[in-house]
Amino acid sequence: MTATLRIQSDWNQALRRDEGEAWLSCRSPGKPTLYGSLTRRGLGTDGVPDITASEGFVVGEVTKKSILISCPHENVSTKFLAPYTTFSRIHQKSVTCLDISSGGGLGVSTSTDGTMKIWQAGNGEIRRLLEGHVYDVNCCRFFPSGLVVLSGGMDAQLKIWSAEDASCVVTFKGHKGGILDTAIVERGRNVLSCSRDGTARLWDCGKSTCLGTIADCGAPVNGIAVGTADHSLNLGTPDKAPSEREVGTEGKLLLLAREDKKLQGVGLQSRQPVFLFIGSDAFNCCTFLSSTYILAGTQDGNIYQLDVRNTNAPIQVIRRSGAPVLSLLPYRDGFGASQGK
Repeated sequence: MTATLRIQSDWNQALRRDEGEAWLSCRSPGKPTLYGSLTRRGLGTDGVPDITASEGFVVGEVTKKSILISCPHENVSTKFLAPYTTFSRIHQKSVTCLDISSGGGLGVSTSTDGTMKIWQAGNGEIRRLLEGHVYDVNCCRFFPSGLVVLSGGMDAQLKIWSAEDASCVVTFKGHKGGILDTAIVERGRNVLSCSRDGTARLWDCGKSTCLGTIADCGAPVNGIAVGTADHSLNLGTPDKAPSEREVGTEGKLLLLAREDKKLQGVGLQSRQPVFLFIGSDAFNCCTFLSSTYILAGTQDGNIYQLDVRNTNAPIQVIRRSGAPVLSLLPYRDGFGASQGK
């Protein structure tokens, strides 16, 4: 297991001041956490901040947008990047979910302040307030067109919204518990949802109906992901002919990140189980890296990489800290992960 180097405050804000200070910590599993600080002593002749670190930490390359910090005792270093842009007026409290449209022009986000908003990705200007859910909205995402938004809330309702006029064009009802995650099948004629009621459901957007329960797990399903499966994987055969309203489900694998420590794979069209992997704690999220490789994150801080063709043992288990892994996103040849506190 590797050590984790963190800046415990908003270093970009703290170090803008002439005598600003930010706090550091370096945590290695099974060892006491090392603490320190960064101090800005003004600007160098090149306009780059002059920053020093307390004992145990070393400041490497510093630019106007990044800073490299090392902890030699644990042989770890991390480059911290300043945000390209910060929008602080969209929500009043913590952001719980966000997505950016395919064209990059719009963002949609939900918050613990109880709101869901659409905003300009370029400047953070609020364009639409999406109102209609009762209680918290847990998840939101754009359809591939970038003109429509899918959301799910603790009111057990799945809704489709127009990004142009904020109208709710479709409401799906059928879940018996709060919706925790959603997925869109190809261009979006069908969508998927998972819930605290333990089920994952497939919906027909055109007819506003449920096409079926893909899985009934008996435990909350915290996250889902859908992807094209490796051609060698046996996805099973449907017990009956699929509805003509199902579009793009053939050859797709649905991943289910379950509260009962299980990561499950199900043939989307067949509704048949493909694999079941047991992890160290509740699974919070999952994603596809390719048609062969998948990732899933747990409440106790593990990220499992698996080969869908053989899930008896993970390819690797990544653990940066014991904080819950809350989301995973493929990026270029790797991935990004977010963790709680």
